[in-house]
Amino acid sequence: MKRLLSLFNRITHYTSHITVLLAFGLSPLAISLFVTSAFAEEKTASMEEIVVTATRTEKELASAPGSVSVVTKEDIEKRNIKTVDDALNTTAGIYQKRGKGIMDRMTSLSLRGIPDDKRTLFLLDGIALNDAYSGGVSYDLLSVEDVEKIEVVKGPFSSLYGGYAMGGVVSIITKMPEKREFTFKTGYGSSWDRGEAMDDLRKFYLSYGDKFKDKLSLFVSYGYKATNGYPTDFNVQSSKPTAGITGWTQTTDNQGNTRYLIGDKGDNRWWDDQITLKAGYDFTKETKMNLSYMRNSYEYNYDEPHTYLKNAAGNEVWSYGSVKESSFLSGSGGSLRNTYNIGFETAFSSIKMKLSLGLMDRGKAWSVTRGTTVATTRAGGPGTLSETPSQSYNADIQFTIPVFERHILTFGGTFRHGWADSEEHNLTNWKDEDSKTTLSYQSKGKDRTYALFVQDEIMILKNLTAYIGLRQDWWETYDGYVNQVGTAGYPSNYDSRDASSFSPKAAIVYKPFEKTTLRTSIGKAFRPPTVYELYRTWASSSGVTYAGNPDLKPETTISWDAGIEQGLWRGAKVKATYFKNYLKDLIYSKTVSSTLQERINAGKAESKGVELEAEQRFDKWLRLFANYTYTDAKIKKNEAKPAAEGKKMIQLPENMFNAGAELEKGPFSASLTGRYVGKQYANDENTDTVSGVYTSYDPYFTADAKVSYKLTKFAAVSFSVDNIFDRDYWGYSKAPGRSWFGEVTLRF
Repeated sequence: MKRLLSLFNRITHYTSHITVLLAFGLSPLAISLFVTSAFAEEKTASMEEIVVTATRTEKELASAPGSVSVVTKEDIEKRNIKTVDDALNTTAGIYQKRGKGIMDRMTSLSLRGIPDDKRTLFLLDGIALNDAYSGGVSYDLLSVEDVEKIEVVKGPFSSLYGGYAMGGVVSIITKMPEKREFTFKTGYGSSWDRGEAMDDLRKFYLSYGDKFKDKLSLFVSYGYKATNGYPTDFNVQSSKPTAGITGWTQTTDNQGNTRYLIGDKGDNRWWDDQITLKAGYDFTKETKMNLSYMRNSYEYNYDEPHTYLKNAAGNEVWSYGSVKESSFLSGSGGSLRNTYNIGFETAFSSIKMKLSLGLMDRGKAWSVTRGTTVATTRAGGPGTLSETPSQSYNADIQFTIPVFERHILTFGGTFRHGWADSEEHNLTNWKDEDSKTTLSYQSKGKDRTYALFVQDEIMILKNLTAYIGLRQDWWETYDGYVNQVGTAGYPSNYDSRDASSFSPKAAIVYKPFEKTTLRTSIGKAFRPPTVYELYRTWASSSGVTYAGNPDLKPETTISWDAGIEQGLWRGAKVKATYFKNYLKDLIYSKTVSSTLQERINAGKAESKGVELEAEQRFDKWLRLFANYTYTDAKIKKNEAKPAAEGKKMIQLPENMFNAGAELEKGPFSASLTGRYVGKQYANDENTDTVSGVYTSYDPYFTADAKVSYKLTKFAAVSFSVDNIFDRDYWGYSKAPGRSWFGEVTLRF
């Protein structure tokens, strides 16, 4: 009888766990694997992940005072990851906007219903990556092979990190060798059907690292990738082709208005490369110094455009009525960036000190826009060259001191200075960026921020810890200048302006049981306006001028969250988190007239949602995971556009779901991941409701797979397929269809 009762209890116990697995959408196969594992009582060996971003000090992941996700270099290896942001696209609470593969320059990450890169702080080895011009981030700054791990801390973190950290912090940590190592990778892939995805994708990576006498570490790497691309940008007109012209297709815009597809702007080509040099020296166990230099460059362009139009004689048609040949054309562009970083840490007595100094120099950032008159053709003609070099300097110092037996005090200060200078010159030939002539526009400005911060980690009980953080930032913008050449009232110089922000935060972590962790936090965060928002004015091809505003003030948010992490049986855990954000003084473009829009602090918004996560590990050979994110993000007030009030915030899908499996057995490994992203809107009034057309943002589901095999201890081959089901969708541009990629890796 006792044995029967024991068996019944075990069956009841595991049946409840199976119900949880079903709730998270795991398959019957996964459940059968679990039952086999559970009754066999397999042991799962794992070490607790150590993270630093949530507290600025080393902390076990389970004890961190925030919702933290970690992506390791092993996780990256298991998938066909092309860029750093790709590594995060299956993480709960993160929306990755990348509409056309590696060629997309408008990519961004949004955390917890707070949109865009400029509202999330990105760190590279402790140095801010958000650029001084727009607050954006260049994800091709380094090769993904250089990444040791990526820590994502969701929620407001201005109390520790200052501006940009409204949605959270993404911290990229690069690797340093512990022994001699050599890595060589090369690969080639293309679209399954030519012209439907990135054709002729080539990758090359080479690195060498060593550590000498346990003191000096050296690491050097070079990465390169390029593609001949595919047509991503289309020529869609409101004017119907005239009688006798064939080859066009009737379609609509994203609001349902009748349009006509008449061609595309050619294959969108791309290449980029990265050089990394790092050196570290351990003077003692506590005293260390690291130096790094990274150089990144990229360039994009388009090959010959395609017209779908033909006349009665079968000849190509490039213009009709008001439609000009220039409408088929698209320009080129590129960037060159150098990043320098110095890190130093030491300890004296019980005090630990860390110092970081960084410089991000974007010495070259250019793009070409073709002219819109009949003089601009495929052969050449007028155009415009835009150039925006920028620099940002960062300094950060922190001290950590244990106080009495129950407090750990972390405090310090930061300094950030940035400038950007945007110029536009006329081109005599839009196909040659060296043909620039007269200056037609210039805007520039500078900013700087000083800050002091302090955080107290208080161990109230052995299983109950509280965190209280405070930070004061002083921000100033100065040397603002705008010159619209030939326009009355210009050039204009703007007086300096300043603002300050007080950013408090409190968090509690409670572990009532060994496998149960409860977390809650509340905090305030801010983001100062960028040089682009303050001073940049530009005119669209439709004749509308979008003006900067030197009187903008910082955006702010007050956010809170509460969550639970529960370990179940061996290798299994679930997490649930509820979050809410109250955003104020959001920056929008106000319609002043039919030809002028100006940025103002006009908005209030709220976003709330739930993140649900489940994971099952079977020893070291199999991992199953699934997560679901629901985000309800709405505009509450918008003086610039009252019609937007009550509508969804742009570029934030309401529903996202990720699931996957990773297998590793002997020399063989494989991964399969699936991602669903719901509908998102491109305009504040949510009128872009039509899917499946150029400029629409469609809901989509894609699945990717990769298999790898170790031929020897030193050599491995892999084969991957992206968008397995060849889903056809739009993310403004035409999203990549099904593609394949093969790679060879040598490691010594």
